[in-house]
Amino acid sequence: MSATESLEDARHFLEICNACRYCEGFCAVFPAMELRREFSDGDIGYLANLCHNCRGCYYSCQFSPPHEFNLNLPRVLAEVRNDTYAEHAWPAGFGRAFTDNGVIVSLVLTGSIALVLILAMVLQSGASLYGAHLVRPGAFYEVIPFGVMSTIGVLTFGYALVALGMGARNFWRQTGQSADVLRDTRSIREALHDVLTLKYLGGGGHGCNERDESYSMTRRRLHHAMFYGFLLCFAATAVATVYHHVFGWLAPYGLGSLPGLLGTVGGVSLRVGCIGLFSMKLVADQTATARNLLGGEVALLMQLVLIALSGLVLLAFRSTGAMGVLLAIHLGIVLSFFLTMPYGKFVHGVYRSAALLRFAKEHSPAAQRI
Repeated sequence: MSATESLEDARHFLEICNACRYCEGFCAVFPAMELRREFSDGDIGYLANLCHNCRGCYYSCQFSPPHEFNLNLPRVLAEVRNDTYAEHAWPAGFGRAFTDNGVIVSLVLTGSIALVLILAMVLQSGASLYGAHLVRPGAFYEVIPFGVMSTIGVLTFGYALVALGMGARNFWRQTGQSADVLRDTRSIREALHDVLTLKYLGGGGHGCNERDESYSMTRRRLHHAMFYGFLLCFAATAVATVYHHVFGWLAPYGLGSLPGLLGTVGGVSLRVGCIGLFSMKLVADQTATARNLLGGEVALLMQLVLIALSGLVLLAFRSTGAMGVLLAIHLGIVLSFFLTMPYGKFVHGVYRSAALLRFAKEHSPAAQRI
């Protein structure tokens, strides 16, 4: 990782923390930090992504502002974390444009919606886009042909997966790790548990410090709603794909069908989580926050809210004359999300999972015996 002011600040702060060790029970960062006497760039990138920004260390630190050391570990680790997204992005150079720039995401969103609307108008008649549609199998494909819809979806989602995978590989290599950990099933199970339970969003077990020194589990619960809402929406799409290709059942599906139920519950949960987290950002104590990164964070939340909201509105009005336009808007929003996934705040889930896997490996019984 290239040298930055944030990187050097983080190195300085971690050296102070390593001498103090007052916060060693707060989260995974401090036990991982204590295994090191010196901090390479890769170590700092690893610790930054291991941080869940609960801010417990900031409010407990005797060296935080107004102390002359001015130690603000959550803020500087957030800045380093953001730098890792740009540094390891694939293709190189794409990440810097997206990680802290909500304007770029907005432009991609607008362009994607416009593209889908233009395709619908060019490939189908105006009646298909603006006319009322009966809720019958294949109605969606009267607006946008299935071949066009599936090709664009597969290409963009496939590209996102490849770019995310390459970024994760770059991050893993830069932190000095090998592929041997993939054979360590115990570490994989432990890391997966920590990811799925969002364990360290509880700080040292009492919750996060959002506004002041008081603890709250609200942020963790809202992350659960967003995380599992997103997974349910993805599951709805996966089940719909099986319905189409295995059973020959064409969309749209009824509200009581499995895709309908998964999508509805997931969409509501996703909206609740994202809107709640956005509200918390508005009232949070800004002293421990990297405010320059707020644009990219809000852009991701708004994308997810728009995906969920447009999907639910489409479900409600799919038998009206608004169905064609609503479908095009929903698909455009999804397309923009796929295109920006590897470069925005979404990648923190991938890098943090990799960091948790390394943490589990470092603290395995075998590693402790060495």
